[in-house]
Amino acid sequence: MNHTMELVIGAIFINNILLAKFLGNCPFLGVSKKMETAVGMAGAVVFVLTLAGMITWLVEHYLLAPFGIEYIRTMAFILIIATLVQFVELFLRKSIPALYQALGIFLPLITTNCAVLGVAIINIQEGYDLFDAIVFSAASAAGFGLALVLFAGIRERFETIRVPKQIEGTGIGLVTAGLLALSFFAFKGMI
Repeated sequence: MNHTMELVIGAIFINNILLAKFLGNCPFLGVSKKMETAVGMAGAVVFVLTLAGMITWLVEHYLLAPFGIEYIRTMAFILIIATLVQFVELFLRKSIPALYQALGIFLPLITTNCAVLGVAIINIQEGYDLFDAIVFSAASAAGFGLALVLFAGIRERFETIRVPKQIEGTGIGLVTAGLLALSFFAFKGMI
């Protein structure tokens, strides 16, 4: 299997940013009650994470590293992510107001979504070139979206079935998230 495919499969299934690295749990638990909002959030995260991965790599290699100011990496990356989220927010507010309303507070929270910042930092720590950084960012975003949509599909089912009273609501959500994370560990031996 070639390097790019290993990177994609690894980011989506084996080292899923959400279910294996446990980054980005706030929107995962917050917008997964309805499939429509989960798909919308997944799309927003794919856009922001992919662009953030590319732009942060460029900033790191053409601005921070040459001037020896890598120590401001986190602050610079958060600024880039916040700017991208603002573009997404403006686009959704104008183009898809219903989705903008449904995402509510979770849309601006992409700015502080540790999955987005985590992927940008992983790109630098792993020493990926620009192509690999873009591929890894997009694949991580796809893995995040896959986990979010799967979880939303399961959580929607909870409205039509009988759940024991002791674990209704957040309890069954956390148990389900744990089981979903365990199911992704089955992919560990793929590569």
